[in-house]
Amino acid sequence: MTGNFRVPRPHNEPERSFAPGSPEADSVRAQIKHIESQVRDLPHVVDGARSFGGQTMNVVAPHKHAQVLGRIPMADASVTKSAIDASLRAHHDWARTPWWERAAIFLRAAELACGSYRDELVATTMLGQSKTFHQSEIDAACEVADFFRFNVFLAQEIYADQPSSLQGNFNLLDQRPLEGFVLAVTPFNFTAIGANLPSTPALMGNTVVWKPSEKAALSSDVVMRLLEEAGLPPGVINLVHGSGKDVAATAVAQPEFAGLNFTGSTQVFRALWKTVADNLDSYRSFPRLVGETGGKNAVVVHPSGNYDAIKTALIRSSFEYQGQKCSAASRAYVPRSMWNRLRDDMVETVRTLKVGDVASHETFVGAVIDEAALRRMENAFQRASDLDSHRLLVGGSVHPEEGWFVEPTIFETTDPHAFTLAEEFFGPLLTVFVYEDESWDEVLPLVDEASPYALTLSVFASDRQAIAQALDVLRNASGMTYVNDKPTGALMGQVSFGGGRASGTNDKTGSRLSLQRWLSGRFVKETLSPATDWTYPYLDRSF
Repeated sequence: MTGNFRVPRPHNEPERSFAPGSPEADSVRAQIKHIESQVRDLPHVVDGARSFGGQTMNVVAPHKHAQVLGRIPMADASVTKSAIDASLRAHHDWARTPWWERAAIFLRAAELACGSYRDELVATTMLGQSKTFHQSEIDAACEVADFFRFNVFLAQEIYADQPSSLQGNFNLLDQRPLEGFVLAVTPFNFTAIGANLPSTPALMGNTVVWKPSEKAALSSDVVMRLLEEAGLPPGVINLVHGSGKDVAATAVAQPEFAGLNFTGSTQVFRALWKTVADNLDSYRSFPRLVGETGGKNAVVVHPSGNYDAIKTALIRSSFEYQGQKCSAASRAYVPRSMWNRLRDDMVETVRTLKVGDVASHETFVGAVIDEAALRRMENAFQRASDLDSHRLLVGGSVHPEEGWFVEPTIFETTDPHAFTLAEEFFGPLLTVFVYEDESWDEVLPLVDEASPYALTLSVFASDRQAIAQALDVLRNASGMTYVNDKPTGALMGQVSFGGGRASGTNDKTGSRLSLQRWLSGRFVKETLSPATDWTYPYLDRSF
Protein backbone atom coordinates (compact mmCIF):
# COMPACT_ATOMS: atom_id res chain seq x y z
CA MET A 1 0.00 0.00 0.00
CA THR A 2 1.45 3.37 -0.97
CA GLY A 3 0.36 6.97 -0.63
CA ASN A 4 0.86 10.19 1.30
CA PHE A 5 -1.51 9.18 4.08
CA ARG A 6 -3.23 11.61 6.44
CA VAL A 7 -4.94 10.91 9.75
CA PRO A 8 -8.04 12.78 11.01
CA ARG A 9 -7.47 16.11 12.72
CA PRO A 10 -8.24 15.41 16.41
CA HIS A 11 -10.77 17.14 18.61
CA ASN A 12 -11.17 16.82 22.36
CA GLU A 13 -13.65 14.14 23.36
CA PRO A 14 -16.77 15.79 24.90
CA GLU A 15 -17.53 14.83 28.47
CA ARG A 16 -20.89 13.58 29.66
CA SER A 17 -22.65 15.42 32.48
CA PHE A 18 -23.72 12.48 34.69
CA ALA A 19 -26.69 14.38 36.05
CA PRO A 20 -28.68 12.27 38.53
CA GLY A 21 -31.00 9.94 36.60
CA SER A 22 -29.20 10.51 33.28
CA PRO A 23 -28.67 7.53 30.95
CA GLU A 24 -24.89 7.70 31.41
CA ALA A 25 -25.18 7.74 35.21
CA ASP A 26 -27.53 4.74 35.17
CA SER A 27 -25.26 2.86 32.75
CA VAL A 28 -22.13 3.41 34.85
CA ARG A 29 -24.01 2.49 38.02
CA ALA A 30 -24.93 -0.81 36.35
CA GLN A 31 -21.25 -1.37 35.51
CA ILE A 32 -20.27 -0.62 39.11
CA LYS A 33 -22.82 -3.13 40.39
CA HIS A 34 -21.49 -5.77 37.99
CA ILE A 35 -17.85 -5.17 38.96
CA GLU A 36 -18.68 -5.24 42.68
CA SER A 37 -20.43 -8.59 42.27
CA GLN A 38 -17.22 -10.50 41.58
CA VAL A 39 -13.54 -10.64 42.46
CA ARG A 40 -11.58 -10.31 39.24
CA ASP A 41 -8.30 -12.05 38.57
CA LEU A 42 -6.12 -9.42 36.86
CA PRO A 43 -3.24 -11.31 35.24
CA HIS A 44 0.09 -10.40 33.72
CA VAL A 45 -0.11 -10.10 29.93
CA VAL A 46 3.16 -11.19 28.30
CA ASP A 47 3.41 -11.78 24.55
CA GLY A 48 -0.39 -11.79 24.44
CA ALA A 49 -0.66 -14.62 26.98
CA ARG A 50 -2.21 -14.20 30.42
CA SER A 51 -0.60 -15.70 33.49
CA PHE A 52 -1.60 -15.71 37.14
CA GLY A 53 0.42 -17.41 39.82
CA GLY A 54 2.67 -17.07 42.82
CA GLN A 55 2.18 -14.42 45.48
CA THR A 56 -0.96 -12.31 45.02
CA MET A 57 -2.27 -8.98 46.27
CA ASN A 58 -5.86 -7.84 46.76
CA VAL A 59 -7.22 -4.81 44.92
CA VAL A 60 -9.73 -2.92 47.07
CA ALA A 61 -11.95 0.12 46.78
CA PRO A 62 -10.27 2.95 48.75
CA HIS A 63 -13.66 4.27 49.90
CA LYS A 64 -14.74 0.75 50.99
CA HIS A 65 -11.43 -0.86 51.86
CA ALA A 66 -13.04 -4.07 53.13
CA GLN A 67 -14.40 -4.66 49.63
CA VAL A 68 -12.06 -6.78 47.49
CA LEU A 69 -12.53 -6.06 43.80
CA GLY A 70 -9.72 -8.10 42.31
CA ARG A 71 -6.42 -9.88 42.76
CA ILE A 72 -3.12 -9.31 41.01
CA PRO A 73 -0.08 -11.58 40.84
CA MET A 74 3.21 -10.12 41.99
CA ALA A 75 5.88 -10.43 39.31
CA ASP A 76 9.20 -11.99 40.23
CA ALA A 77 12.37 -11.53 38.21
CA SER A 78 11.48 -14.41 35.87
CA VAL A 79 8.13 -12.85 34.94
CA THR A 80 9.74 -9.47 34.29
CA LYS A 81 12.48 -11.10 32.24
CA SER A 82 9.89 -12.96 30.15
CA ALA A 83 8.17 -9.63 29.44
CA ILE A 84 11.49 -8.11 28.39
CA ASP A 85 12.22 -11.07 26.12
CA ALA A 86 8.77 -10.80 24.55
CA SER A 87 9.36 -7.09 23.88
CA LEU A 88 12.69 -7.81 22.22
CA ARG A 89 11.20 -10.55 20.04
CA ALA A 90 8.43 -8.23 18.87
CA HIS A 91 10.77 -5.32 18.21
CA HIS A 92 11.99 -6.21 14.71
CA ASP A 93 8.59 -6.49 13.06
CA TRP A 94 6.91 -3.70 15.03
CA ALA A 95 9.75 -1.24 14.37
CA ARG A 96 9.32 -1.89 10.65
CA THR A 97 5.54 -1.64 10.62
CA PRO A 98 4.56 1.48 8.62
CA TRP A 99 3.67 4.33 10.92
CA TRP A 100 0.17 4.62 9.52
CA GLU A 101 -0.52 0.98 10.36
CA ARG A 102 0.56 1.61 13.94
CA ALA A 103 -1.52 4.80 13.97
CA ALA A 104 -4.63 2.95 12.84
CA ILE A 105 -4.42 0.70 15.91
CA PHE A 106 -4.37 3.63 18.32
CA LEU A 107 -7.08 5.50 16.43
CA ARG A 108 -9.20 2.37 16.79
CA ALA A 109 -8.30 2.27 20.48
CA ALA A 110 -9.59 5.84 20.88
CA GLU A 111 -12.93 4.84 19.39
CA LEU A 112 -13.18 1.89 21.77
CA ALA A 113 -12.26 4.08 24.77
CA CYS A 114 -15.14 6.45 24.10
CA GLY A 115 -17.38 3.69 22.75
CA SER A 116 -17.91 0.13 23.94
CA TYR A 117 -15.30 0.35 26.75
CA ARG A 118 -16.27 3.79 27.98
CA ASP A 119 -18.50 2.88 30.90
CA GLU A 120 -16.19 0.09 32.07
CA LEU A 121 -13.22 2.46 32.04
CA VAL A 122 -15.19 5.01 34.07
CA ALA A 123 -16.58 2.45 36.52
CA THR A 124 -13.26 0.71 37.20
CA THR A 125 -11.58 4.10 37.72
CA MET A 126 -14.32 5.15 40.16
CA LEU A 127 -14.07 1.92 42.14
CA GLY A 128 -10.34 1.24 42.06
CA GLN A 129 -9.08 4.83 42.27
CA SER A 130 -11.97 6.47 44.15
CA LYS A 131 -12.82 9.11 41.56
CA THR A 132 -16.21 10.78 41.21
CA PHE A 133 -18.35 10.45 38.06
CA HIS A 134 -16.94 13.69 36.67
CA GLN A 135 -13.30 13.05 37.54
CA SER A 136 -13.44 9.51 36.09
CA GLU A 137 -15.15 10.65 32.90
CA ILE A 138 -12.64 13.38 32.07
CA ASP A 139 -9.75 11.01 32.86
CA ALA A 140 -10.59 7.46 31.86
CA ALA A 141 -12.80 8.19 28.86
CA CYS A 142 -12.04 11.65 27.46
CA GLU A 143 -8.32 11.96 28.12
CA VAL A 144 -7.54 8.36 27.16
CA ALA A 145 -9.20 8.95 23.78
CA ASP A 146 -7.54 12.37 23.45
CA PHE A 147 -4.08 10.92 24.07
CA PHE A 148 -4.50 8.27 21.39
CA ARG A 149 -5.91 10.67 18.78
CA PHE A 150 -3.62 13.65 19.37
CA ASN A 151 -0.49 11.49 19.62
CA VAL A 152 -1.28 9.93 16.24
CA PHE A 153 -1.70 13.38 14.69
CA LEU A 154 1.58 14.59 16.24
CA ALA A 155 3.38 11.45 15.01
CA GLN A 156 2.20 12.24 11.50
CA GLU A 157 3.74 15.71 11.76
CA ILE A 158 7.03 14.24 12.99
CA TYR A 159 7.25 11.70 10.18
CA ALA A 160 6.37 14.41 7.63
CA ASP A 161 9.46 16.42 8.58
CA GLN A 162 12.11 15.62 5.99
CA PRO A 163 15.36 17.38 5.07
CA SER A 164 15.74 19.42 1.91
CA SER A 165 17.99 18.18 -0.89
CA LEU A 166 20.20 20.03 -3.32
CA GLN A 167 19.85 19.04 -6.94
CA GLY A 168 21.85 15.90 -7.48
CA ASN A 169 21.16 14.63 -3.95
CA PHE A 170 18.26 12.79 -2.34
CA ASN A 171 18.19 13.22 1.47
CA LEU A 172 16.00 11.22 3.83
CA LEU A 173 15.37 11.15 7.57
CA ASP A 174 14.68 7.69 8.92
CA GLN A 175 12.85 8.12 12.25
CA ARG A 176 13.82 4.87 13.95
CA PRO A 177 12.59 3.65 17.32
CA LEU A 178 15.16 3.08 20.05
CA GLU A 179 17.27 -0.06 20.14
CA GLY A 180 15.98 -2.34 22.87
CA PHE A 181 12.85 -2.07 25.06
CA VAL A 182 11.19 0.76 26.97
CA LEU A 183 10.02 0.42 30.58
CA ALA A 184 6.81 2.35 31.37
CA VAL A 185 6.02 2.85 35.07
CA THR A 186 2.61 4.44 35.63
CA PRO A 187 0.85 5.88 38.72
CA PHE A 188 -2.53 5.24 40.34
CA ASN A 189 -4.04 8.66 39.95
CA PHE A 190 -4.79 8.83 36.21
CA THR A 191 -6.05 6.01 34.03
CA ALA A 192 -5.07 8.22 31.09
CA ILE A 193 -1.43 8.31 32.20
CA GLY A 194 -1.55 4.54 32.52
CA ALA A 195 -2.74 4.34 28.92
CA ASN A 196 -0.42 7.02 27.56
CA LEU A 197 3.01 6.16 28.99
CA PRO A 198 3.28 2.71 27.36
CA SER A 199 1.38 3.63 24.20
CA THR A 200 3.41 6.71 23.23
CA PRO A 201 6.70 4.78 22.77
CA ALA A 202 4.74 1.94 21.14
CA LEU A 203 3.15 4.30 18.63
CA MET A 204 6.65 5.42 17.61
CA GLY A 205 7.73 1.82 16.93
CA ASN A 206 9.13 0.78 20.31
CA THR A 207 8.16 -2.27 22.33
CA VAL A 208 7.34 -1.85 25.99
CA VAL A 209 7.25 -3.47 29.42
CA TRP A 210 4.42 -1.75 31.32
CA LYS A 211 4.33 -1.77 35.14
CA PRO A 212 1.09 -0.06 36.22
CA SER A 213 0.34 0.91 39.78
CA GLU A 214 -1.23 -1.98 41.65
CA LYS A 215 -3.82 0.57 42.89
CA ALA A 216 -4.95 1.11 39.28
CA ALA A 217 -4.99 -2.58 38.33
CA LEU A 218 -8.72 -2.63 37.55
CA SER A 219 -8.60 0.14 34.96
CA SER A 220 -5.20 -0.97 33.61
CA ASP A 221 -6.70 -4.37 32.82
CA VAL A 222 -9.43 -2.65 30.80
CA VAL A 223 -6.85 -0.55 28.92
CA MET A 224 -4.87 -3.68 28.02
CA ARG A 225 -7.94 -5.50 26.72
CA LEU A 226 -8.94 -2.40 24.76
CA LEU A 227 -5.54 -2.19 23.07
CA GLU A 228 -5.64 -5.87 22.15
CA GLU A 229 -9.10 -5.51 20.60
CA ALA A 230 -7.82 -2.50 18.66
CA GLY A 231 -5.27 -4.80 17.00
CA LEU A 232 -2.08 -4.30 19.02
CA PRO A 233 0.16 -7.29 18.23
CA PRO A 234 1.33 -9.58 21.06
CA GLY A 235 4.59 -8.52 22.68
CA VAL A 236 4.40 -4.84 21.73
CA ILE A 237 3.12 -3.84 25.20
CA ASN A 238 3.61 -6.39 27.98
CA LEU A 239 1.86 -5.75 31.29
CA VAL A 240 3.40 -6.98 34.55
CA HIS A 241 1.95 -6.36 38.01
CA GLY A 242 3.84 -6.16 41.26
CA SER A 243 6.50 -4.15 43.00
CA GLY A 244 7.71 -1.24 40.93
CA LYS A 245 11.05 -1.38 42.67
CA ASP A 246 11.56 -5.07 41.81
CA VAL A 247 10.35 -4.81 38.21
CA ALA A 248 12.48 -1.73 37.57
CA ALA A 249 15.56 -3.33 39.15
CA THR A 250 15.33 -6.27 36.74
CA ALA A 251 14.58 -4.07 33.74
CA VAL A 252 17.32 -1.46 34.13
CA ALA A 253 19.92 -4.20 34.63
CA GLN A 254 19.43 -5.46 31.06
CA PRO A 255 21.88 -4.36 28.33
CA GLU A 256 18.87 -3.87 26.01
CA PHE A 257 17.23 -1.30 28.32
CA ALA A 258 16.59 1.67 26.02
CA GLY A 259 14.35 4.02 27.93
CA LEU A 260 12.15 4.79 30.92
CA ASN A 261 8.77 6.53 30.74
CA PHE A 262 7.88 7.31 34.34
CA THR A 263 5.32 9.12 36.44
CA GLY A 264 5.70 8.90 40.20
CA SER A 265 7.66 10.37 43.07
CA THR A 266 10.80 12.46 42.73
CA GLN A 267 12.65 10.16 45.14
CA VAL A 268 11.91 7.02 43.10
CA PHE A 269 12.83 8.69 39.81
CA ARG A 270 16.12 9.94 41.22
CA ALA A 271 16.90 6.45 42.55
CA LEU A 272 16.19 4.94 39.14
CA TRP A 273 18.35 7.56 37.43
CA LYS A 274 21.24 6.71 39.75
CA THR A 275 20.82 2.99 39.06
CA VAL A 276 20.83 3.61 35.33
CA ALA A 277 24.00 5.68 35.71
CA ASP A 278 25.64 2.84 37.62
CA ASN A 279 24.81 0.47 34.73
CA LEU A 280 25.72 2.88 31.95
CA ASP A 281 28.72 0.97 30.69
CA SER A 282 26.62 -2.14 30.06
CA TYR A 283 24.00 -0.57 27.79
CA ARG A 284 23.96 -0.77 24.02
CA SER A 285 23.06 2.93 23.90
CA PHE A 286 22.39 5.79 26.31
CA PRO A 287 18.86 5.21 27.68
CA ARG A 288 16.22 7.91 27.33
CA LEU A 289 14.86 8.86 30.76
CA VAL A 290 11.53 10.69 30.84
CA GLY A 291 9.91 11.50 34.17
CA GLU A 292 7.04 13.52 35.61
CA THR A 293 7.44 13.56 39.36
CA GLY A 294 4.89 15.72 41.11
CA GLY A 295 4.53 19.28 42.25
CA LYS A 296 3.84 21.81 44.95
CA ASN A 297 1.58 24.06 42.95
CA ALA A 298 0.81 27.62 43.93
CA VAL A 299 -2.10 29.97 43.36
CA VAL A 300 -0.71 33.51 43.47
CA VAL A 301 -3.35 36.19 43.96
CA HIS A 302 -2.87 39.89 43.17
CA PRO A 303 -5.19 42.42 44.84
CA SER A 304 -6.76 43.07 41.42
CA GLY A 305 -7.79 39.41 40.99
CA ASN A 306 -11.41 38.37 40.49
CA TYR A 307 -12.73 37.18 43.85
CA ASP A 308 -15.23 34.56 42.67
CA ALA A 309 -12.81 33.10 40.16
CA ILE A 310 -10.13 32.77 42.87
CA LYS A 311 -12.46 31.04 45.31
CA THR A 312 -13.70 28.60 42.64
CA ALA A 313 -10.18 27.80 41.48
CA LEU A 314 -8.94 27.13 45.02
CA ILE A 315 -11.84 24.83 45.92
CA ARG A 316 -11.65 22.82 42.72
CA SER A 317 -7.90 22.55 42.29
CA SER A 318 -7.18 21.83 45.96
CA PHE A 319 -9.88 19.29 46.75
CA GLU A 320 -11.08 17.63 43.54
CA TYR A 321 -9.85 14.05 43.54
CA GLN A 322 -8.69 14.55 47.12
CA GLY A 323 -5.71 16.66 46.01
CA GLN A 324 -4.17 13.57 44.39
CA LYS A 325 -3.34 15.29 41.11
CA CYS A 326 0.27 16.21 40.39
CA SER A 327 -1.08 19.63 39.42
CA ALA A 328 -3.32 20.14 42.48
CA ALA A 329 -3.08 23.49 44.25
CA SER A 330 -1.57 23.03 47.70
CA ARG A 331 -0.31 26.52 48.51
CA ALA A 332 -1.81 29.95 47.99
CA TYR A 333 -0.52 33.50 48.42
CA VAL A 334 -3.38 35.89 49.13
CA PRO A 335 -3.36 39.66 49.77
CA ARG A 336 -4.50 40.90 53.17
CA SER A 337 -7.30 43.03 51.68
CA MET A 338 -8.99 39.94 50.24
CA TRP A 339 -8.19 37.37 52.89
CA ASN A 340 -10.79 37.89 55.63
CA ARG A 341 -13.70 37.47 53.23
CA LEU A 342 -12.03 34.68 51.28
CA ARG A 343 -11.09 32.81 54.47
CA ASP A 344 -14.63 32.82 55.80
CA ASP A 345 -16.14 31.84 52.46
CA MET A 346 -13.60 29.07 51.89
CA VAL A 347 -14.15 27.60 55.35
CA GLU A 348 -17.92 27.67 54.91
CA THR A 349 -17.69 26.04 51.48
CA VAL A 350 -15.21 23.36 52.51
CA ARG A 351 -17.47 22.36 55.40
CA THR A 352 -20.21 21.60 52.85
CA LEU A 353 -18.03 19.36 50.65
CA LYS A 354 -19.31 15.83 51.08
CA VAL A 355 -16.65 13.22 51.67
CA GLY A 356 -17.74 9.67 50.89
CA ASP A 357 -18.66 7.03 48.33
CA VAL A 358 -17.82 8.30 44.85
CA ALA A 359 -20.88 6.57 43.38
CA SER A 360 -23.06 9.06 45.27
CA HIS A 361 -23.92 12.17 43.26
CA GLU A 362 -23.51 14.31 46.38
CA THR A 363 -19.87 13.32 46.88
CA PHE A 364 -17.20 15.88 45.99
CA VAL A 365 -14.26 14.26 47.82
CA GLY A 366 -13.62 10.51 47.76
CA ALA A 367 -11.01 8.53 49.66
CA VAL A 368 -7.25 8.83 49.36
CA ILE A 369 -5.71 5.84 47.68
CA ASP A 370 -4.58 3.75 50.69
CA GLU A 371 -3.81 3.76 54.38
CA ALA A 372 -0.25 4.97 53.82
CA ALA A 373 -1.63 8.08 52.11
CA LEU A 374 -4.09 8.64 54.95
CA ARG A 375 -1.36 8.33 57.60
CA ARG A 376 0.88 10.69 55.62
CA MET A 377 -1.87 13.32 55.71
CA GLU A 378 -2.56 12.66 59.40
CA ASN A 379 1.11 13.22 60.15
CA ALA A 380 1.19 16.44 58.13
CA PHE A 381 -1.87 17.77 59.98
CA GLN A 382 -0.23 17.01 63.32
CA ARG A 383 3.09 18.59 62.36
CA ALA A 384 1.37 21.77 61.20
CA SER A 385 -0.89 21.95 64.27
CA ASP A 386 2.15 21.76 66.53
CA LEU A 387 3.63 24.94 65.02
CA ASP A 388 2.84 28.40 66.34
CA SER A 389 3.14 29.69 62.78
CA HIS A 390 0.16 27.60 61.60
CA ARG A 391 -3.53 27.99 62.27
CA LEU A 392 -6.01 25.26 61.35
CA LEU A 393 -9.04 26.81 59.66
CA VAL A 394 -11.06 23.76 58.64
CA GLY A 395 -10.67 19.98 58.46
CA GLY A 396 -7.59 18.35 59.92
CA SER A 397 -9.02 14.91 60.69
CA VAL A 398 -8.94 11.47 59.08
CA HIS A 399 -11.59 8.74 59.16
CA PRO A 400 -10.15 5.32 58.30
CA GLU A 401 -12.93 3.08 59.62
CA GLU A 402 -14.77 2.30 56.35
CA GLY A 403 -12.64 4.05 53.75
CA TRP A 404 -9.42 6.04 53.66
CA PHE A 405 -11.20 9.35 54.15
CA VAL A 406 -9.31 12.58 54.82
CA GLU A 407 -11.15 15.83 55.50
CA PRO A 408 -10.42 18.71 53.10
CA THR A 409 -8.11 20.87 55.18
CA ILE A 410 -6.90 24.47 55.13
CA PHE A 411 -4.10 25.93 57.25
CA GLU A 412 -3.04 29.57 57.41
CA THR A 413 0.66 30.19 57.99
CA THR A 414 2.74 33.22 58.83
CA ASP A 415 5.96 31.49 57.76
CA PRO A 416 6.74 31.88 54.02
CA HIS A 417 9.29 29.06 54.32
CA ALA A 418 6.96 26.62 56.10
CA PHE A 419 7.18 22.91 55.32
CA THR A 420 3.52 23.04 54.26
CA LEU A 421 4.51 25.44 51.46
CA ALA A 422 7.44 23.29 50.37
CA GLU A 423 6.64 19.57 50.65
CA GLU A 424 4.30 17.59 48.42
CA PHE A 425 1.67 15.65 50.43
CA PHE A 426 -0.57 14.43 47.59
CA GLY A 427 -3.75 14.92 49.56
CA PRO A 428 -6.49 17.46 50.34
CA LEU A 429 -4.35 20.04 52.14
CA LEU A 430 -4.15 23.73 51.21
CA THR A 431 -1.85 26.15 53.05
CA VAL A 432 -2.36 29.90 52.70
CA PHE A 433 0.26 32.59 53.24
CA VAL A 434 -1.22 36.08 53.63
CA TYR A 435 0.88 39.01 52.43
CA GLU A 436 0.43 42.75 52.73
CA ASP A 437 -1.00 44.26 49.54
CA GLU A 438 1.95 46.56 49.02
CA SER A 439 4.37 43.59 49.20
CA TRP A 440 3.54 42.09 45.79
CA ASP A 441 7.13 42.64 44.62
CA GLU A 442 8.47 40.77 47.66
CA VAL A 443 6.04 37.85 47.60
CA LEU A 444 6.85 36.69 44.04
CA PRO A 445 10.44 35.61 44.90
CA LEU A 446 9.05 33.80 47.96
CA VAL A 447 6.78 31.77 45.67
CA ASP A 448 9.76 30.88 43.49
CA GLU A 449 12.02 29.87 46.37
CA ALA A 450 9.62 28.08 48.71
CA SER A 451 9.52 24.69 47.00
CA PRO A 452 11.89 22.59 44.86
CA TYR A 453 9.06 21.68 42.47
CA ALA A 454 8.14 23.49 39.27
CA LEU A 455 5.06 21.90 37.73
CA THR A 456 2.01 24.18 37.62
CA LEU A 457 1.21 27.69 38.82
CA SER A 458 -1.76 30.05 38.72
CA VAL A 459 -1.67 33.84 38.73
CA PHE A 460 -4.91 35.74 39.36
CA ALA A 461 -4.88 39.43 38.47
CA SER A 462 -6.63 42.00 36.32
CA ASP A 463 -3.66 44.37 36.39
CA ARG A 464 -1.68 43.57 33.23
CA GLN A 465 1.54 44.90 34.69
CA ALA A 466 1.17 42.55 37.66
CA ILE A 467 0.56 39.60 35.31
CA ALA A 468 3.63 40.45 33.24
CA GLN A 469 5.74 40.84 36.36
CA ALA A 470 4.60 37.47 37.74
CA LEU A 471 5.26 35.72 34.44
CA ASP A 472 8.78 37.15 34.43
CA VAL A 473 9.77 36.53 38.07
CA LEU A 474 8.17 33.07 38.09
CA ARG A 475 9.35 32.06 34.62
CA ASN A 476 11.18 28.96 35.86
CA ALA A 477 8.81 28.17 38.74
CA SER A 478 6.47 26.05 36.61
CA GLY A 479 6.18 24.16 33.36
CA MET A 480 2.60 25.38 32.98
CA THR A 481 1.43 28.79 34.12
CA TYR A 482 -2.29 29.58 34.16
CA VAL A 483 -3.50 33.17 34.21
CA ASN A 484 -6.88 33.61 35.88
CA ASP A 485 -7.55 29.89 35.88
CA LYS A 486 -6.95 26.95 38.23
CA PRO A 487 -3.62 25.09 37.89
CA THR A 488 -5.30 21.74 37.10
CA GLY A 489 -7.03 20.46 33.98
CA ALA A 490 -4.44 20.44 31.18
CA LEU A 491 -6.25 19.51 27.97
CA MET A 492 -4.63 17.67 25.07
CA GLY A 493 -4.07 19.92 22.09
CA GLN A 494 -4.13 23.04 24.26
CA VAL A 495 -1.77 22.59 27.23
CA SER A 496 1.13 20.12 27.18
CA PHE A 497 1.81 18.72 30.63
CA GLY A 498 5.19 18.69 32.36
CA GLY A 499 7.47 20.63 34.66
CA GLY A 500 11.09 21.15 35.59
CA ARG A 501 13.26 21.21 38.70
CA ALA A 502 12.09 18.42 41.04
CA SER A 503 8.93 17.99 38.96
CA GLY A 504 10.66 16.06 36.19
CA THR A 505 12.33 16.25 32.81
CA ASN A 506 9.65 18.56 31.32
CA ASP A 507 9.23 16.54 28.12
CA LYS A 508 5.67 17.79 27.73
CA THR A 509 3.28 14.86 27.60
CA GLY A 510 0.89 15.29 24.72
CA SER A 511 3.30 17.24 22.54
CA ARG A 512 5.77 16.52 19.76
CA LEU A 513 8.57 16.92 22.31
CA SER A 514 7.33 13.84 24.15
CA LEU A 515 6.95 11.67 21.04
CA GLN A 516 10.34 12.70 19.70
CA ARG A 517 12.05 11.28 22.79
CA TRP A 518 11.21 7.75 21.62
CA LEU A 519 12.89 8.13 18.24
CA SER A 520 16.50 7.94 17.08
CA GLY A 521 17.01 9.67 13.75
CA ARG A 522 19.12 8.34 10.90
CA PHE A 523 19.93 10.63 7.98
CA VAL A 524 20.38 8.96 4.61
CA LYS A 525 22.05 10.94 1.84
CA GLU A 526 22.02 9.52 -1.65
CA THR A 527 24.22 11.18 -4.24
CA LEU A 528 22.59 10.79 -7.66
CA SER A 529 25.67 11.71 -9.66
CA PRO A 530 28.77 10.85 -7.57
CA ALA A 531 32.18 12.44 -8.22
CA THR A 532 34.55 10.36 -10.32
CA ASP A 533 37.64 12.57 -10.15
CA TRP A 534 39.45 13.11 -6.88
CA THR A 535 41.10 16.38 -7.94
CA TYR A 536 39.75 19.91 -7.44
CA PRO A 537 40.05 22.87 -9.87
CA TYR A 538 42.47 24.71 -7.58
CA LEU A 539 44.99 21.90 -8.13
CA ASP A 540 45.18 22.58 -11.87
CA ARG A 541 48.81 23.79 -12.56
CA SER A 542 48.40 24.38 -16.28
CA PHE A 543 47.93 28.09 -15.78
